Amino acid sequence: MSALARRLTALFHRSALAAAVISVAAAVSVAAATVLLLHVAAPAAARPASHGRVVVSLPASPGSYLGAYVKGVPASYAPMRSLAATTGTQPNLDLYYSGWGEEFRAGFAAQAARHGAVPLVQIDPDPVSLAVIADGGYDAYLRKYAQAVAGYGARTGGAVIIGFAHEPNGDWYSWGYHHTSPATFVAAWRHIVTVFRQQGADNVTWLWTVNIVDQKSGIPSPAAWWPGRSYVTWVGIDGYYLKPAWRFAPLFGPTIKAIRHLTLDDPILISETAATPKAGKPAKIADLFAGIRAYGLLGFVWFDVDKNQDWRLAGPAAIAAFRHGAQNLSLARPPGSAS
Repeated sequence: MSALARRLTALFHRSALAAAVISVAAAVSVAAATVLLLHVAAPAAARPASHGRVVVSLPASPGSYLGAYVKGVPASYAPMRSLAATTGTQPNLDLYYSGWGEEFRAGFAAQAARHGAVPLVQIDPDPVSLAVIADGGYDAYLRKYAQAVAGYGARTGGAVIIGFAHEPNGDWYSWGYHHTSPATFVAAWRHIVTVFRQQGADNVTWLWTVNIVDQKSGIPSPAAWWPGRSYVTWVGIDGYYLKPAWRFAPLFGPTIKAIRHLTLDDPILISETAATPKAGKPAKIADLFAGIRAYGLLGFVWFDVDKNQDWRLAGPAAIAAFRHGAQNLSLARPPGSAS
């Protein structure tokens, strides 16, 4: 994405840690008289959201998710198939970025489900005002989006992971640090979750995504942007390996600790990561898998793009490390998926 590219470029120029992506989640509270629970075994029993709530929860065991973002999605699913063939793995999280005003890509979500994966959508609110979002100025768009997500869940029994305004504790986005106040971010986040719930779209896992903390580069703890446990399902952390000496614990550990002060038990996903060729991809991939196990995290999403840096899984050693690490995970089967 062009926004991500601008952010990465800015970070490299200032020798900061590269990182990425979003955030945010919500626990579902539903009246028993109106709840419609979708089961993997019987998605055909689902009804449209207008006739009841669409509730789908994702498994959240440690080491149960392996994801990727590949250039060319969600316009085509072919890049995801190509990555799976190249690595000999089958990711079960398919990330794509959605600009504000774009519709939910139900077709891509359905293809992901047919390949045993769940879509992870990062919604970027650029160039709109978070204050206007919080005040209801975009409710028509949000309702339409929520209805599409609920409709997808009702038809398929499938879940969707949604992040909004990712990496707010960084200063490279209009909604982030120094540009939009944390209070406004929180108000917008809560409003969006509320609108989705009102439309019966409780098949959403809300991913609150923050950037790794780096005090030297002025990237603070994400605590000020925390929407509260009632509005978050999973927490995402974005961070990249830039140098050979970097390891999982010092790179991600301080942010994990900060998050654990906010929420003791919300599952954590490394929601965007990769390594530069200079850092040594095979070693960093092995370190990444080891860190996921050591900290009991959900898994990670690999940013498989050649832009500013070549983050792609390329070369026999890197691919072998990725394949070997994936073999040691117990990947979840998302609700509504075909395999």
